[in-house]
Amino acid sequence: MAFKQLNFGFYGELRGAYSPSVAAAIEELSAAAGTESRGAIFTRVEVVDFILDLVGYTEDKPLYENRLLEPSFGGGDFLLPIVGRLLTAWRAAKSTRSALEDMGDALRAVELHRETFHSTHSAVVALLEREGLASSTATALADRWLSQGDFLLAPMDGQFDFVVGNPPYVRQELIATPLLAEYRRRYQTMYDRADIYIPFIERSLSVLAKGGSLGFICADRWMKNRYGGPLRSFVAGQFHLKIYVDMVDTPAFHSDVIAYPAITIISREISGATRIAHRPAIDRATLAALADALRVASLPKEAGLVRELAQVTNGSEPWLLESSDQMALIRRLEHQFPSLEEVDCRVGIGVATGADKAYIGDFKALDVEPDRKLPLVTPRDIMSGEVQWRGQGVINPFAEGGGLVDLRDYPRLRRYLKARQEIIAARHCAQKTPANWYRTIDRITPALAKRPKLLIPDIKGEAHIVFEGGELYPHHNLYYVTSEAWDLRALQAVLLSAVTRLFVATYSTKMHGGFLRFQAQYLRRIRIPRWADVPKALRAELAEAAIERDLQACNRAAFKLYGLSQEERSALGGNGE
Repeated sequence: MAFKQLNFGFYGELRGAYSPSVAAAIEELSAAAGTESRGAIFTRVEVVDFILDLVGYTEDKPLYENRLLEPSFGGGDFLLPIVGRLLTAWRAAKSTRSALEDMGDALRAVELHRETFHSTHSAVVALLEREGLASSTATALADRWLSQGDFLLAPMDGQFDFVVGNPPYVRQELIATPLLAEYRRRYQTMYDRADIYIPFIERSLSVLAKGGSLGFICADRWMKNRYGGPLRSFVAGQFHLKIYVDMVDTPAFHSDVIAYPAITIISREISGATRIAHRPAIDRATLAALADALRVASLPKEAGLVRELAQVTNGSEPWLLESSDQMALIRRLEHQFPSLEEVDCRVGIGVATGADKAYIGDFKALDVEPDRKLPLVTPRDIMSGEVQWRGQGVINPFAEGGGLVDLRDYPRLRRYLKARQEIIAARHCAQKTPANWYRTIDRITPALAKRPKLLIPDIKGEAHIVFEGGELYPHHNLYYVTSEAWDLRALQAVLLSAVTRLFVATYSTKMHGGFLRFQAQYLRRIRIPRWADVPKALRAELAEAAIERDLQACNRAAFKLYGLSQEERSALGGNGE
């Protein structure tokens, strides 16, 4: 059974299959020069072999009797090792049929970028010829196996026993609006700010045969963040998350990546426990041994490189992949205590202007009316752990009662903004509503500056919680917490504690270097007692620990607050003594 060919006359076929705008967008991507626009990240061969071993695509099996899909083959990082394994397995079987008859339907690989498609097609042909196949057979197999097109839209025949690869990582902003709309129409997981690898995973899982396995290496953001919810639900409903290997700070790719990568092995079978490993060394011997350990029938009782967790998938809920004792603690606290915002603590983010160079400058030098500017606090102001204001300010174009001020009433503000109109009016928000061209993306509420607050930078290795007494307005790179109930100094101690770090580390995606994202969606996961239930002596102990910035004292007080047992304290890496 031959595969549908998209190799030649591709743009002509698109014109017939899709609207002109969608076809044009696909054609533009197929000819794109930059790797960023294509989401191209190249995987090391040791990691490729590791993933192939994990899904069971090994040479001791009759691979030519199975079907494998590679949905974005790029330069052949996965494809060439796959072809090598397939050919070895076929030769070992000593079949009496021809290579084309036996292997023609064993592989399907798709690539959108035209130039990359042709170069890798040639590399596959060359590999087959070096292995002794006739030139005509090599070309015929490559033609059967490889197709050029958009995997998310290309026709797909039948199901596959294996799907492997490194799906492209492309932000929505780089995808033309008509094409993005077509993706959203077809894929239920294209939700919120989902990157393109999300529908790649959905479609790959959708064509997986019963008992089949998918092995991908890609960013792990979808496993915990908001836009990954529908995909997590899709996996939980029909599949088994068999293996998770976190690859933080490992040289898994030929270039550095900021996103935190992970390997996931997902099978179409009844769900069960998940095998988990962390940060393996990238060498053949280590990865081969780890693959064996991850695939062994039953794990040894003694602790090793691999551990097992039950019920990792739970509908659309974030995947919790930390140790079982830490998960037990998280679950206990979630069951016993309300969330941060349920105890009258509000989490927010500072102002986004869309053009900081125009709206932000030296507070004293900003030549506008006094009530049209506010002193601004940025991450650089709080690096020491205390506020050390560097004198920045932000322009406020909003009236007290809502809406924008009339520039005719503020001649200095009008002159200031007009001098920068070209930059300000070029923003997307200004082009959407030209009459309001001078508004900031977020509304500015001066009362926030006057409220005491806790300031939290987004990306940090550890919690960095800074008290600000009510004089400064937060920049958009800072999250803040205010409260009508909790004493902020006492709350600061809780947020500086190991308990808070556990919550954020559990729900946050990690970045390169192991940094965490202290974003609002993760901060809101934190559980905390109601202020009225905190004993007076403990209130004072928490506040004093925060004022002194004594992290051990913060831990001791927080452990008392939550009533942690000795085992629970140990799960956090210390006893708080």
